Amino acid sequence: MTKQDYYEILGIDRNSSKSDIKKAYRKLALKYHPDKNPDKVAEEKFKEISEAYAVLYDDEKRRLYDQYGHSGIDQRFSSEDIFRGADFSDIFRGMGFDFSFGFDDIFERFFGHRTDFESRQSYMSRGADLRYDIEINLEDAYKGIETTIKVPRSEKCDVCNGSGAKPGTSPKKCPQCNGNGQMRLSRKTAFGMFTQITTCNKCRGQGTVIEQRCRECNGKGVIQQTRDIELKIPRGIDDGSQLRLAGEGEVGSRGSGDLYIVVHVKKHSRFNRRGQDLHIIKNVTFPQAAIGSKVQIDTLNGGSETLKISEGTQNGDIFKIRGKGMPGLHGRGQGDLYVEINVKTPKNISRRARKLLEELDDEIKS
Repeated sequence: MTKQDYYEILGIDRNSSKSDIKKAYRKLALKYHPDKNPDKVAEEKFKEISEAYAVLYDDEKRRLYDQYGHSGIDQRFSSEDIFRGADFSDIFRGMGFDFSFGFDDIFERFFGHRTDFESRQSYMSRGADLRYDIEINLEDAYKGIETTIKVPRSEKCDVCNGSGAKPGTSPKKCPQCNGNGQMRLSRKTAFGMFTQITTCNKCRGQGTVIEQRCRECNGKGVIQQTRDIELKIPRGIDDGSQLRLAGEGEVGSRGSGDLYIVVHVKKHSRFNRRGQDLHIIKNVTFPQAAIGSKVQIDTLNGGSETLKISEGTQNGDIFKIRGKGMPGLHGRGQGDLYVEINVKTPKNISRRARKLLEELDDEIKS
């Protein structure tokens, strides 16, 4: 199902300020919050407007959404990441809702997950993979470039060393499940003893609970940081290609995830790329096409090549210059440069030129 535009969901213009975004969300949240409106449809609407707010109020997420739409968000952020960093408590404060149980419980209740818990849980496993989109021009794709990119990602909290607990303390064994992470409920039935095993709802299966949270990471065990990463884009790379940087994704106790770079190559004003071949249009005069001539053809690497146009060349004829197209990845050959001839007809000519053309026309007809 096609997702509705975030701006339309909040009822705002695309150039709305952050103040306008917050104001629109606050108004809609008051209308659709399940504490105020028990209708199931209202709960879904509340999820929808909250996601729109979380994306549009965040400068980086909003930039990605404006440029790539929903795909730019969905391919880069998980459902948790979309809401990460969004401050809802300031919006709901004083609106008459019962938020004594903490804002993490709101997400557990309405969105099916608990932000702090999932952040800590994700650290206790392999880190998530990340995606980063970069746009380069065709010249960069031809020669290859080295650049530095800034990637926001979660890092292990140095203050608590990833435990989520206040320095000097440590997570304690969950008193409800005795550290097992599971609860066993046995009951006698007509068919005998029946035992049901469920995940402990106090520690969420971790077996430990944090009594005093680390102030730096608020008990998550990870903090959001922006990391500078050196990126080498090989020559010959094509639009839509992916580069994998192992271990540069989200941090986790069982190893970091990977970072996937998606390369977008901008269209060139003169050169058209088709695989490894390049295509260009060359304007020539009628006399050049009629009697043949040598013309200079610009190449993508900044140089030029001499092309011999044969006598009687027609408009639309194509000539090939070997080995002047795009290089193949990892040195695998070189494409060709195809030159399409465009015979230019002059719009304004002098009397002498007209007389000469008339004489030429008579000569050709005879």
